[in-house]
Amino acid sequence: MNKKRLSYLLMGEAGIGIILILLCGVFTVFGRNFATGGNMTNILTQISINTVIAVGMTFVILLGGIDLSVGSVLSLCTILAGLVITNKDMPVWLAISLAILAGLGGGMACGLFNGLVSEIWKIPAFVVTLGMLNMARGAVLLISDSRTIFNFPRSFNVLGSVTFWGVPLIFTFSVVIVFIGYVTLRFTVFGRMIYAIGNNEEAARLSGHNIRFYKVTAYVICGATVGIAAILYMLRLNIASPILGNGFELNAIAAVVIGGTSMSGGKGSPIGTLIGAAIMGVLNNGLLLIGMGDFARQVVTGFIIVLAVVLDTYRAGLSRMLE
Repeated sequence: MNKKRLSYLLMGEAGIGIILILLCGVFTVFGRNFATGGNMTNILTQISINTVIAVGMTFVILLGGIDLSVGSVLSLCTILAGLVITNKDMPVWLAISLAILAGLGGGMACGLFNGLVSEIWKIPAFVVTLGMLNMARGAVLLISDSRTIFNFPRSFNVLGSVTFWGVPLIFTFSVVIVFIGYVTLRFTVFGRMIYAIGNNEEAARLSGHNIRFYKVTAYVICGATVGIAAILYMLRLNIASPILGNGFELNAIAAVVIGGTSMSGGKGSPIGTLIGAAIMGVLNNGLLLIGMGDFARQVVTGFIIVLAVVLDTYRAGLSRMLE
């Protein structure tokens, strides 16, 4: 195996897995209580929301697109679900069921808007989703009157604190989403078309495929995962807030790119995205335990995002050389 192929493999899922293990080793040595069971449970809980959002983002980035609105849409979905679940005129089971549907529906509607506007009018997704970021943020402030919603049903709140042998239930949900995303992309016609369009959209179009359908659907899937993440967020913190979600889009994009998905599309996997989210979570938790302040951790996180994009460019160059 030559050096170039070895370098390419090390920047894939195997390489980022090694980085995750090394980070855990470093923080175990230098971070007080990092390796304790309680802290591991805390890390798994913290990365659950980002993992779910990042799986949806993976579909979009595999097409060479982007979605900058996920943070604001997450906030909108929590408020929509929060308004429904606190409705005292409905039975608890019905309020919870409709709240879940409201969260999912809100996310999917925003994703559908992003996809349709981007495809029908051929507007760059960066611009469309940036507009949705502001629209969703404004809408959530109007709907909620800038108020946080709480006092959810007790049966709903309890689920957020359930753990199985130290593994939080909400992390289990996020792993299920990763598995569904992986199976969809690897073993379905829809998934193979996502990769094909990301690699060569013109060739896929000339082959007679409905490119618009696949691209719009990818944004709807991204919106759906944001809706799911909103419900998990409510389970975890038992609130629906109009100000949450700031910076979530950057964390999701970072998890996807660190996980090996190419920003130019066509290469990547939800498994890598899960590892990328874990790296982000371990890094944030470990830096906190060794005493680094919030502002310094923001600087480190920003640097990691830039580094991930640089590595993606280098990885893409190696891939072209090996083909």
